[in-house]
Amino acid sequence: MRTADEYRASLRDGRVVYYEGQRVRDVTAHPALRVAVDHAALDYEMAADPRHRALAVVPRPGGGEMSRYFAIPRTAEDLLARMDLIEAGTRAGGTIVPLLKEIGTDALFALHLIGHDLDRARGTRYLDRIGAFYAHCRDNDLAMAVAQTDVKGDRGAGPSEQAHPDYYVRMVEERSDGIVVRGAKVHTSVSMNANELIVLPTRALGEGDRAYAVAFAVPVATRGLTLAVSPYGGHTASSFEHPLSARHRMTETLTVFDDVFVPRDRVFLQGEWDYAGPLARTFVEFHRFTAVSYKLPLVDLLTGAAQLIAQYNGIERAGHIRDKITWLVAYARTLRALTRMAALSCYQGALGIAVPDPGTINIAKLHFATQFHDAIARVQEIAGGLLVTAPGQADWEQPALRPLIERYLGGKGVGAEARLRLLHLISDVTTSALGGYHAVLAIHAEGSIEAEKLTIYRTAPLDKYVALAKELAGIAD
Repeated sequence: MRTADEYRASLRDGRVVYYEGQRVRDVTAHPALRVAVDHAALDYEMAADPRHRALAVVPRPGGGEMSRYFAIPRTAEDLLARMDLIEAGTRAGGTIVPLLKEIGTDALFALHLIGHDLDRARGTRYLDRIGAFYAHCRDNDLAMAVAQTDVKGDRGAGPSEQAHPDYYVRMVEERSDGIVVRGAKVHTSVSMNANELIVLPTRALGEGDRAYAVAFAVPVATRGLTLAVSPYGGHTASSFEHPLSARHRMTETLTVFDDVFVPRDRVFLQGEWDYAGPLARTFVEFHRFTAVSYKLPLVDLLTGAAQLIAQYNGIERAGHIRDKITWLVAYARTLRALTRMAALSCYQGALGIAVPDPGTINIAKLHFATQFHDAIARVQEIAGGLLVTAPGQADWEQPALRPLIERYLGGKGVGAEARLRLLHLISDVTTSALGGYHAVLAIHAEGSIEAEKLTIYRTAPLDKYVALAKELAGIAD
């Protein structure tokens, strides 16, 4: 297993990364991007930390050790351990998940399942390639990103119906030793600081979309691959005013494939258009489990911060405040219960892989997404307007101002410093760029709200519900 410093060193490989219009030669040294690198290194630091080692590290088949993330889940208990590790990593990351191994292994599990089905149906040999690539990532303790969402262009048209043929990633050439791909993906998390990039289809495809039915993996430093890092979030230096976002950040990229060559042994889907949708959905079944697991520290923080600022403000006994906090408690505990139930209700897929229950995990994600903005509103109402008007770090450190701040901004049983620090924490997670990031992710990350509703409807046991209605109404079949 690698150390955090070995991980950082692996990123100095000539990858093509742009940030705010400038080419970044070393992402580990860039003042804004190294924050994301150091944040993501938590996945490696936790494995070396005695407090987390038993959770983060497991025996490797054949001897030695490996990250738990690479452990293919076989039981509900395996999924629960994975949930606990994701939650612990996100808590250490200040409500932002490291995601270096979480999302990549979600994709690897899905590829195993679809590769198995495809090989049995078509006589292909994809599973051997997938297994070899999985072992490569596992045995070298690699960081992985997943590029799934195509830029799409005209969303009312399919991939092959677009005026611009490269709005979805497609194969433009087949060679004896591999394929050449072209196109672009968006929302690619942690790509600028990963080692390997796994590419998956984003949707179900038709027969005319055969060229777009591709799944593969390439090193991030591959020729023709360009990453444009979103500037959203920027770089905040003050840990007093931004206790979370000054130390933790995840970056997203526009990920461009300009005639990228993919070796044959790294191609996991090539033209089998009818398997693109199942692969996309199977990845989502694992990744939404990851998603709700890493939302748990965020909803816990909102609840705890609301209770504490109510105490500091001296309003914790007010009926409407207790009502809001009770709502936040129910919101957080319901999400946790649904996430655990998705693991406990898992089904056994091919190769003995345990898959979180799709219906339950989508209900969990829908519960989080549709009520997150209400949760933010409740916390902000309890905290008050000082969230956006309170003095900052420079004011606190000014000798002429500090006595005044200490005199006038204390709370019930607490001094001004503790109250200001809590207000800035709440502001960072609800009103800053980090707060906006969380708000948009709640709606769109890991699939839209409408996608979650579709899965809930598709997986619902409606026949069972209808049979009960007929029985009690006295309607014979």
